[in-house]
Amino acid sequence: MKPRSPRLAVRALILHQDRLLLVNAYAGGVSDLWCAPGGGVHVGSSMPDNLIREVHEETGLTVSVGAPVLVNEFHAPNHGFHQVDLYFRCQIISGKLDAAWKDPEGVVTERRFFSRAALTGIRFKPDSMPEAAWGAGMLYDPLELIVR
Repeated sequence: MKPRSPRLAVRALILHQDRLLLVNAYAGGVSDLWCAPGGGVHVGSSMPDNLIREVHEETGLTVSVGAPVLVNEFHAPNHGFHQVDLYFRCQIISGKLDAAWKDPEGVVTERRFFSRAALTGIRFKPDSMPEAAWGAGMLYDPLELIVR
């Protein structure tokens, strides 16, 4: 089997009124796992431009992209999948969450703001996301197994 390169993705840490925006990680109710909005980087487009596109597709919001704050890696060794996510601080510059918004890819069907305290009652990845969202500095979350 020919080795594959890791997939590169970008994700947005969006705090609004001290609550973090998360989206469902898998389509069709396959999992109760939540994650930050974002997705794969398209060749020839900058990471900020990719992130602006992905956040809009998944949430209907337009954001400005700030500094990177977290690098996270995960993989599925049995399938040869390895992804590197770069998380950036982002600010909403226009739009509001609308339950009628449809992700053109059909993956994101739920989007919601969570207080830091409310995160204790849900499943989310990566584990270091709250520290990255509410903390300062740059974090690295080492390679972990993908979860559903």
